[in-house]
Parts: sequence; C-alpha cells; structure tokens
Amino acid sequence: MTFLSQTLARVKPSPTMAMTAKAQELRAAGRDVIGLSAGEPDFDTPENIRKAAAAAIDSGKTRYTAVDGIPELKAAICKKFKRDNGLEYEPAQVTVNAGGKHTLYNAFMATLNPGDEVVIPAPYWVSYPDMVRLAGGEPVLVETRLEDAFKLTPEALEAAITEKTKWFIFNSPSNPTGAGYSAAELKALTDVLMRHPHVWVMTDDMYEHLAYDDFKFATPAEVEPALYDRTLTCNGVSKAYAMTGWRIGYAAGPKALIAAMRKVQSQSTSNPCSVSQYAALEALNGPQDYLAAHNEVFVRRRNLVVKMLSEIDGVTCPVPEGAFYVYPSIAGLIGKSTPKGTRIENDEAFATALLEEAEVAVVFGAAFGLSPNFRVSYATSDALLEEACRRIQTFCASLT
Repeated sequence: MTFLSQTLARVKPSPTMAMTAKAQELRAAGRDVIGLSAGEPDFDTPENIRKAAAAAIDSGKTRYTAVDGIPELKAAICKKFKRDNGLEYEPAQVTVNAGGKHTLYNAFMATLNPGDEVVIPAPYWVSYPDMVRLAGGEPVLVETRLEDAFKLTPEALEAAITEKTKWFIFNSPSNPTGAGYSAAELKALTDVLMRHPHVWVMTDDMYEHLAYDDFKFATPAEVEPALYDRTLTCNGVSKAYAMTGWRIGYAAGPKALIAAMRKVQSQSTSNPCSVSQYAALEALNGPQDYLAAHNEVFVRRRNLVVKMLSEIDGVTCPVPEGAFYVYPSIAGLIGKSTPKGTRIENDEAFATALLEEAEVAVVFGAAFGLSPNFRVSYATSDALLEEACRRIQTFCASLT
C-alpha cells in the first residue's frame, strides 16, 4: 500500500511553473535565459495600492478576518460587478480567496462528486483539469481550432454535454491564447446552456481589463441573465492590477454555493491575507486610469511579438484580443531537427530545445491541451521581447 493519496496520482505539477523553474535554474548557472513562460505583468503594483497596504499594516490590520473576506472588500466587489458588468450581487453572494486559483478550487471541492463532469475548452489554463481531478470529478476536454481563433463553437459545446455534466468552465480573454469572445459569440454558447438546466457555468474573468483594439469584454451572466442563478462569476486583482503575489481572487454567485465554498475555506486556509485584502479594496475602489496606460504597453508588445513570430516559416501566430499571451502553431516545424541533432517531434521537444539551445523559455502547447503550439507571455520589456523573438527566429531558421 502506497503512503500517498491515490487522488494525487491523477494530477501532475503545473507545467508553466516547471518551465519557469527550469529557466531560473539555468539562469542561476550563468546562462543568459529570457523567460517568456510566466503569466505575470512586469509592472510594479500601483503606488496607491502599495500605500493602502502599508497603512493597513501601520494601523494594525494584521489579524484574522472573516473567513472569506472583510465586509468592506465584499462591498467593493459588489460595486465592481455592478459598475463593470451590470450584475447585481449582495455581500452574502461574494467570496474572497487566496488568489483566483483558490476560488476555482473551492468551487470544485464544494460541488463535485465522483463521476461528475466538467466541460473545459482546449487549450485551457493548465490547472483546470487537475483541479477537477483533485475534487473527484472528470474533465471533459473539447478541442478548439486555430481556424476558429481557438474559440469554442456552440456545436462543440452541445456535443460535450451529457447527463453527468455539472460545470462548464469558461475563460475569456483566454490563457493561453488571448482569444476573447464577443457578446454575440457568448450568446451563442449561452443559448446552448439554456437548453441544459443541470449545467452550471464557472467563468474565469481574470483578464477582463486586458482587452485590446475593438474587443469589448462580456461575461456569461451579463449576456444571458437567465443564467444568473447557476453562474459563478470569478475574477481577481492579480493581472490587471499587477498584484500576482498579493493572492486575492474573488467570485459572486448563488448564496448556497458561496456558503458551501466558505465551508471549504474555513477548514483549509481560513481568511486570505488581511493586508492583501485592504490592498485589493484600494485596487477596486481607487483610480483606474493606469489600466488603459498598461494596455497601451501590452498592445505594443503584442504587435511586436506577433509580427516577429509571423515572419518565421512554419509558424502561424494569430492576433489575440486580450490577456498577454500569444499561442503560435508550429505545425510547419514538426519533424525537423536542430543543429545539435534534436528532432522536433512535438511541441514539448520544441520548447525544450528552444530553452537549451537558444536560451528562451516558453511553455509547450501540450501543457494546455492543444498541440502543436507554444505559449509566449509578452508581459515583459520590449527589449527582452525583441531579443527573445530574434532568438526564436534564428533557432527556427536553423532547423532542417
């Protein structure tokens, strides 16, 4: 009998974190590695938020709080949902958690029974399937196509739903593709969900404010109000407010679900960091002008990366609507070999060789459930992005 849980055997470590750790090891060994694997803005947390955190410390707000969030922050979240999404919630419908990942995990732990299915469009954020498995459920992975801009079609969603389906998890703009669903595209999906009243919707709106060009963000319960009573709308401050390390995520939904999630949290982490909660309060209630300023930078970086990667023979790089990732296809490079003799049999071999031979860290597409692709995070400086893309160009040109 093995000592470790059998449940643990169903999951694997995060590939994005593994690639980031590998890049850090090589860098520590003296290699000039450029890391494009981590989904983390390179901006500092805005000054007003940092000052709010310092003020919270100085005023002694360092003790336990309510299990799933201070009342002031819950009120600010309700205000945010009304202001940005036209959704009405009261504080009893809100939960605050130790990051967006924690929010999703609590929801799965509170609702999934053995055999319950969760429909997940692929490519997906790497943690979705494994969180479902940890909670005893079964992920149902539905591949999208580059030709459809990596967006799930209503027909594919309909085909994936069974009597065992409990959740449909939805992420827009997407990690890893940056694909954003318009309100019309969302309505086509919600029309399918309206025909299946046993299916609940879990939205991951973490990249809501990172929307570019003419793309307008929308969320399912906003597009189809009839789904309100079976939707958990999840968000957080990590990406838009450059607060990844502060670890604050949140969600709003039906009171019974929020209470169940609170019960899970009460017996696991208890409250999120008190100081981080006061920082998040300032993030949501304070000035929002830097969001547009940050987006201008991200658009410039996106355009740089798309242009340089699109110049590579064998690589196809769609233009994303949001987030800070591109997800190029390397279908034209499969089967080629590097000058050192490494055969590019798949996207994992490509990413490994790119790191070892060109010193650029990206994440291979299989980690996100759709190959042959790789993910680039352009949440770093223009200079590093240009140098990294130049190395990728040189590496790809050397393949024979």
